[in-house]
Amino acid sequence: MAEKDKIATEKVKHDGMFDFKEVYRFLYTLATDLEYEVEEKLYSEKNTARGKEIEINWVAKRKISDYFKFHIQMRWLILGMSDIEVMEDGAKVKKNKGSFEITFTSFLEKDYENNWSATAFLKFLRGLYDNYIIRGRISDYEDRLIADMSELIEQLKAFLILEAGK
Repeated sequence: MAEKDKIATEKVKHDGMFDFKEVYRFLYTLATDLEYEVEEKLYSEKNTARGKEIEINWVAKRKISDYFKFHIQMRWLILGMSDIEVMEDGAKVKKNKGSFEITFTSFLEKDYENNWSATAFLKFLRGLYDNYIIRGRISDYEDRLIADMSELIEQLKAFLILEAGK
């Protein structure tokens, strides 16, 4: 059975004005530009007295080799989202107001094709392989995965600052 190791977790929080469609499109495009396949596992929207509540779960996957795969899970929680109109460059533009939080969690999946899981002996060999033979490679992949997740987070933060400055 494939083994997924949790590597890191980080949150991005934003409160105030934003363009939900643009944030959604930007993050999706950024992940695909980093060669991840993004799958939306959940999209839930509720209307409440305070505004819309939206919950979104994405899993972005990237095959690194026949043995390793990167996963970055993105869990969105948007609370109190309402539509507003603002003036931008002399024209009225529709935006959103509310608060949201996106939790990024990265996982390194090993033996995702289950080639080393058929028997107890193969599982034992996989343990030796992981812990002694390719330990340095695993550490390098963990660093690359953290760098990918950090790139997503930093680009998203920069995008939100630009959006707020308009």
